[in-house]
Parts: sequence; C-alpha cells; structure tokens
Amino acid sequence: MGSSSSSSTLMKYHVFLSFRGEDTRLNFTTHLLQALKDEGLDVFFDEEKLERGDQLSQALSRAIAVSNISIIVLSADYASSKSCLVELSDIMDRYSVGQHTVRPIFYHVNPSDVVKIDGSFKKSFDEHKTKRSVDEVKQWETAFAEVGKLQGWHIDGSRSDGPETQYIKDIVAYVMQKLMKHQVFLSLGEDTRLNFSNHLVNALEKVGINVFPDNETLKKGEKLPPTYSRTISASNLSILVVSKAYASSKSCLGELSDIMDRKHNPNDKHIVLPVFYHVDPSDVRNSGGHFKTSFEDHESEQPADRVQQWKTAFAEVGKLKGWHIEGGKFDRPETEYIKDIVEYVIKKFTNIGFESASEELVGIEYQKNAILKLIKQKDCRVIGLWGMGGEGKSTLAEAVYKKLSSEFETHCFLQNVREEIKKQGKESIRNKFLSGLLKSNVDIGTPSIGSTLTQERLNKKKVLAVLDDVDDSDQIDYMGVKYFGYGSKTIITSRDRQVLESGGADTIHEVKGLNENDSLQLFSTFAFKQLSPAVGFEDLSRRFVKYTQGNPLALKVLGSDLNKRSKNYWESKVEKLKDCPPEKKISEVLKSSYDGLDLVEQNIFLDIACFFKGEPMERAKLILSSCYTGVECGINKLVGKCLINVSSSTNFSLDYFDYSTMWPCKLLRDAIDMHDMLEEMGKDIVCQESKTLGKCSRLWNPKHVEEVLKYNKGTDRIQGIKVALSRMGNLLFQPSGFESMINLRCIFFYFPRSWLRKEHEDYKKLHTYQDDIISLPNELRYLVWHYYPFKSLSSSFNPKNLITLELPYGNMEQLWNEVHQDLVHLREINLFSCKNLKKIPNLLGALNLEKLD
Repeated sequence: MGSSSSSSTLMKYHVFLSFRGEDTRLNFTTHLLQALKDEGLDVFFDEEKLERGDQLSQALSRAIAVSNISIIVLSADYASSKSCLVELSDIMDRYSVGQHTVRPIFYHVNPSDVVKIDGSFKKSFDEHKTKRSVDEVKQWETAFAEVGKLQGWHIDGSRSDGPETQYIKDIVAYVMQKLMKHQVFLSLGEDTRLNFSNHLVNALEKVGINVFPDNETLKKGEKLPPTYSRTISASNLSILVVSKAYASSKSCLGELSDIMDRKHNPNDKHIVLPVFYHVDPSDVRNSGGHFKTSFEDHESEQPADRVQQWKTAFAEVGKLKGWHIEGGKFDRPETEYIKDIVEYVIKKFTNIGFESASEELVGIEYQKNAILKLIKQKDCRVIGLWGMGGEGKSTLAEAVYKKLSSEFETHCFLQNVREEIKKQGKESIRNKFLSGLLKSNVDIGTPSIGSTLTQERLNKKKVLAVLDDVDDSDQIDYMGVKYFGYGSKTIITSRDRQVLESGGADTIHEVKGLNENDSLQLFSTFAFKQLSPAVGFEDLSRRFVKYTQGNPLALKVLGSDLNKRSKNYWESKVEKLKDCPPEKKISEVLKSSYDGLDLVEQNIFLDIACFFKGEPMERAKLILSSCYTGVECGINKLVGKCLINVSSSTNFSLDYFDYSTMWPCKLLRDAIDMHDMLEEMGKDIVCQESKTLGKCSRLWNPKHVEEVLKYNKGTDRIQGIKVALSRMGNLLFQPSGFESMINLRCIFFYFPRSWLRKEHEDYKKLHTYQDDIISLPNELRYLVWHYYPFKSLSSSFNPKNLITLELPYGNMEQLWNEVHQDLVHLREINLFSCKNLKKIPNLLGALNLEKLD
C-alpha cells in the first residue's frame, strides 16, 4: 500500500482512487495520481490491487471512510475484478446516505454500457454469477449501474477526443474546487501568530485539514485583498482567534466583516467559531476593555460608517458560542482546547450539507444516516422510530424529513398526533393531514377513507409523511398510510414499540441517548453558552451528564438551569441528584429545574402544562397577566430554562376558529409549546398536591372532573378546569356545583372541531337539575363552554374579571342583567349559533372589547 495508514483519524485522505490495475496502472491512472499529488493532495492509491477474497480489507474500507472524494476509473475490465466491485459497493453505500462525493471516469467505455450493464461488463457479471451468490452479485450490479448515472468525465480515446492531459487538468481542478469547500479560514491577531494560532494550525493540518492563516497585514486603509476574500468565500468554516490585539488590526476587522456577511446570508451555511483568547467575551460584545481603545483609534483614521460596520460585526461575534481560554493558572492546558476545537471541526466537516432541524442539533448524525439508509430500501415503506420521551425521536424525524422532502411529490409532517387527536378528534386531524398532502380541502366523515376518488388520488402520489408521537396503532391505518403511491415513505415516532409493530412498520429503529462526548457538548452549549465546560466545572459537568443518561431534553433543561449559577449551587444540586434511583434520574433532573423557579413562575408553568399548551402566546399572556404579576418575565424565564418554547405556526385553536365556515383560519401566530415529558411532569406535580380531587389546583382528566361536579367535591383550591366534553358522558350536577370554587379562574369545556360541524342535542353534556340557572364564581377570567345548556349566566355572577367569553351553540336567551357595567377587562365575546339569544346586555362598560361574534 503506497498511501495506507493505521490512523483512523477522519479526513486523512483527500481522494480515494479506485481502478483496475491491469487496465490503467501504467498510463492514465499513474499520470492522474501524480497530478493530484503535485497539488499537495493526499491520495489513497492501492498499488497492489490483488484479489483479496470475499471481504473488503479493513485498510481499504477505512481509507474510503476517511476520504473526501472517490474517483472511480471505469475501464473495460473494471467489472471483472471482484475487489473493484466490493470497493465500489462500499463507496456507493456511503454516497447513498450523503457521506461521500463520487465522480466516475468512463475510460474508453460507453457510460450507457455501465448503466445497462452491457458490452464487456455483461460478460464479467455473467461470470461472477457462476461463482458468487445471487444476492452479492445483485448488490454489485446495483452499485455499478448507479455510478454509471453520475456526472463525470468520458474519455473515449478517439482521434476527435481531447488529450488525456487536459482531462487530468480538469479532474484536478474539480477536486481542488470541491475540497476548497472543506477548508478552514483562520483569522488571528499578531499576538497569537507564533503561539496558540500556530499550534492550532499544526493540529488541524495533522488531520488533513487545509487551513488558510492570515500571513500578512493589510496596508493602511486598503480593503481585504481579493485572494483572501476568495479564500473566505471558498471556505466552509472560519475560526476567529479573538485576542487583545485583534481589534487593533484593520485587516482582522476587514476579514471579520466579510465572514459575518457570509453568516448573515440565509442561503450560505458558513460556520463561524470564535476562540476568546485571554479576553472576556462580554468585552467583545460591548467593545469594552482593550477593544474600546482600538476602535477609538480607528474612528480617528477611518470613515465612520466603516468603523461602525466593524463594531457591529465584532459585537455579533461576541454573542456566538465558542471557546473561552482565560489563561489563568486554574485554566485547562491550551493543548486540550486545541484538541476540542479540532474534534469539533472534524465533526462539522463530516456533517457538511446537513439541514439543521433545530437550533441545537448534536450527536444525531449516525442515527440520521441509518434512517436514510433504511429509506433507500424499496421494501421499507413504513419506518418506526421508537424510544423513551426526550430522546430526540421528533428531532431525528424532522432532520430526515428536511433532508428528503424535496425528493417527493408531496409531503407532510404531522406533529403531536396523540395530543392533537385528544384536542381535535381523529377526523379533524386526518382531514387536515390529507388536505395538506392532496393540496385541496378533504372532508371525510367516516371511520375509513371510503371515497374511491380520495384513495385513487393518494395512490398516484409519491408521499413523504411523518406521524409524530403516535400512541395507538389504529391511528396509522386511520390516516390512510396504506393508500400512498409507489415510492412513498412514512416515518412514525412512538414511545411504544408494540404500537409500531401492530401498525405495520416494516422496520423499527431504536432512538438511543447521546454518547458521553455529545452529551457534554450539548450540556455545555446551554450551561456555558460554549462548546466545552468552563474552567473548574469539568468534573461537575461530567457528573451531571452521567445523571441525564444521554437524554437530550434533560441535558438542555439541566444545562439551562445551571447557566450563570455559582459553583456552590452546582455542588448542592449534584448532591441532590446523587441519591436518586437510576430509573428516576431523568424525571428528577427535570423536576429540579422546576424547583428552582419562584412561586409565580411555578404557577405559570403549571397553567401552561394543564391549560395553555398550544394556545396563542398573546392570549395566554393576557389571561395569565390577570392572575399574576410579572408574567412577561416569568414566561421569558421559562423559555430561558428550556421548560417551554415559542413556535411560530399556523394556529388552529378556538381563538382563530371560524365557526361560521367550520374551517380553521390560517393565521401565523406565536404559540406556546412544551415537550410532552415536561407537560406530564407538570400534571404530575398538580396530582401530588392532594389525594383528594377537590383539593388539587387544576383539573383536566374527564373522570376527575365528572367526580368533582357530580358529587359536589369542589373547594377553594381549584383554580382551573379544562376538559374535552367529547370524552365525557352526560352529567347532571347541582346548580351550586361551582359555588365552593371561589378561586376558579378558567373554565374550558370544549368539543373538537369535527364534532362542532354537526349540531346535535347529545352535545349538551353538562346539565344541572334546573336548566335555567348555574352559579359561577366572580374570579373567572376565561369562560369557554361549547353548547352552554343554561338560559343565562346567573344573576349573582359578576363578570368584572372576565377577559374571554366563548359560548358557541349555547342555549342562553340572555347573558346577564344590565346591572353589571364593570366590564373593563372583557376582550372577546363569542356567541356563534346561539339561536335562542334574545338580548345582549349594554356593553358600554366594555371599553377594551376587541371581538364580538
């Protein structure tokens, strides 16, 4: 082996050269090899090319895995070699999951003969079939035909063809251009050139990564030289070593400005990694400390708009996540930081081209590639992703979906199936799903997709669909997955393996937690806003990471909670988790973040978990602000701790539901979202408040609501009730059923939209023994009651605190007596289809009313 190596380091070879030695060794391939080496490229070139038996040697397989590009010289006898075909099969496997660049050279052969396996190649494969297994030869044929379809170079050898030397120049130029996309641009100040930056460049070059350091200083007032501008534009990644002298250099600031311009381009995936070398990142953000003097000097010499551009770019770099090398005696050795940086760069380059599905996507490359490989299999139509909550099933599904969606005729990602079915009903969710796939309104009211037309339309579509968080195998069939057309793929995520097996998954992939290194990186991103632990926190960080068992959700929540906390706080928290049983560690990690909230923040969290998940942010804030002070700060705190998140999405809640058409109004709104593990934790906290139902602060379980109302078990502890009436039986309760709930602030009694389309008397689920009256507490802020069964709101009810009143399809004849004029908080009244309504009260006191239906 001329270029073999025992090193398993990634990026060791730039090019892997696959060829049939007897055909081209002494002519074309040798000249190509020399030309590539002349450009300083590391090329793996197997000088022996012996038949090695059934398996690809470990050295060759490793060489392919650590190369950027494979060039395959397809000559007349290439397919006669078993070793070439095994080699080719391994290369194309990597190509199929986006891990490898492959370019064929059709050397004195017709590309169509490669695709069709014709001519001399047919004879070669016929001979293999007499000696090898059918499956093995079939695998070789598939890889051979696939490489024939790729773009490459056709050297036909005829008189009219160009000289081989020109082809070699073109091939080398292509390789150089392609590899330029895998280089690092290093921007550094003079004070690190001969120490840290020099060592970093050496470490990167040792693993085969070409680095472009800044070796000259710009002349006064000149722009960045074109050569360096081109280098920045051709690089995938920039490392900025921000030292004390960095901002004093006009050339550094010019480079920085160019780099950040690339980062701002939404179509450019340029990666920027800062290293804060013996400087405080906050000084970078605020142009303080040494940097203040540097910028003041520039302001006296440079145009004001140029200096402002530099300051803006400099401040933005200070906000990025990177490495902070303090340089104190308690800091880690610089060699360890350099090792971390090199490993991170290698990981980024291994994953170039990956479409990020979320802001913090760490450690799922291997699992993503495994799913992509499964999807390539023709007999694998339905792929199940199985794992415990918080392991990243949805994130993984979204990553694959974003990677592949452009390859399908139509596609749809249906989130939170389990939860949305509870809220809206199966029929409504299915209609929304099929409408998205068929790009037209679909309204099916039967349990099965009975319409032959709908079945036929689906059967003609090549579909990519994701059903996220399914908890019942019947839901899979109900969504019509079996009717999708040829080549369709469906990804289903679930915590229950049996659901996937019963639902017809062709294969099931277990989504596992992150390994220790990836866990530490994700944890550090949230705990320190950098990619590795801060000085003095390394051991504590590893202990916390161990407790999370690689669960991404737990890592984010725990890291966010520990951010900017003292070391004493860290030590106290780690001691608390130490004695927790292993099976409860993840839930305890999540609970510990909740325990660190103040009382108002805890109450906001519990209200969101029980009532407001999925609700529009503005509506939730309005209602919560009427109950607590400091809601804006509280919500920001919960977002910062990763206990909730805000998503901009088309909202289908009651707030934006058009009752007159029975269709959701597609308005883009900020909605409150929360991971289902955190939702369950919140509800569990409420359940632990008391073993007596009436003494729990919030009710949402239909059986619990029924018991409290039927047997008059309500107390002043109850603050809110939310229940889907479709999940309850008809219930008679006392007119005074709510009287003892004097602190009740929210009532949500609702039906899914699919039920609301068909009016029926059976929908009037809740009745008292006197149909004309019901007593309501004066603390109510939010009253939603579909098919409200009474003739009016009680005369004793004072709506002075009411913000939202929604009683669609109600039985009332009037709302309340004219005596109530204090309606200053009232924002919305919805009385759609209240056919018995005779009178609306004087609303002059409702000074803030925004919506009346």
